[in-house]
Amino acid sequence: MLKIHFSDNRQAPIWLVDERFTIGQDSRNSLVLVDPSIGPFHAEIRQDHGFYYLTDVGSPSGSFVNDERINTRFQLRADDRVRLGSVELLLVDPARSKTKAEQAARWYLQVIQGEHEGKKFHINGSMTFGRSVKCELCFSDQELSRRHCEFYLKDDVLEVKDLASANGLLVNQQKVSTAVLQPGDQLKMGSVSLLVIGPKSTVAPSEDEDATLFMRAVDLPKPLKPAALSSSPSSQANPLRTAAQANPMRAAAPGSAPSGLNKPLLALGLLLVTGLLVAAALFAL
Repeated sequence: MLKIHFSDNRQAPIWLVDERFTIGQDSRNSLVLVDPSIGPFHAEIRQDHGFYYLTDVGSPSGSFVNDERINTRFQLRADDRVRLGSVELLLVDPARSKTKAEQAARWYLQVIQGEHEGKKFHINGSMTFGRSVKCELCFSDQELSRRHCEFYLKDDVLEVKDLASANGLLVNQQKVSTAVLQPGDQLKMGSVSLLVIGPKSTVAPSEDEDATLFMRAVDLPKPLKPAALSSSPSSQANPLRTAAQANPMRAAAPGSAPSGLNKPLLALGLLLVTGLLVAAALFAL
């Protein structure tokens, strides 16, 4: 079952439960719209086997569905935009998990001082503010011009533009001709003050803590180049002298065996001398 929502939130949504639902200024209509652009009997919606059909009944300003002018038995579907004169309606199917209307309802103007104090207006597309009944945001304050300013919502950016009003437009107590609005801004036109209510400010996404971080490697010292050997014989290192300097305890003492002899040869020599002495002693006996 479809439900009618008003783009300017002028009244509560209405269920389409009747088989024949008429719209117009006359009090006998199912939906009475008191607006100069609406005819006495402007249009009707008929329900037939679960489907909805819109018919214009000769209205002076016409009936439009998604900006296309229609005449008779035009089938309506969920999320269709129906415009009758200057009144825009949105057909919603509440059974769906999330409608486009819910997704778009992100920017509001709330009256914090003056006429309609406390009321919130949903901003959708382009909406004019002033004393004229043709303005989507109509106020009777005599300090306002007939078309005082206009609000534009495009790509989720809300702007306001002064329409050459007599008393001007103030945004955060500063007179402006045009401005991009942010949530929390305050506007003043005549004796009416509005508060801008919008989506929460989004924080720039931080880097993923689990992402691999590539860091510059530590600069290691370059390997030392081997010292160039000198061509002179005196500059060439003596292996034996180097070994002796590395272990002074092994340096040869005065009168000791030449450092070139190794331990096995010394032991063999001592063994031979001992053997000769023993043999001489036995021979003497």
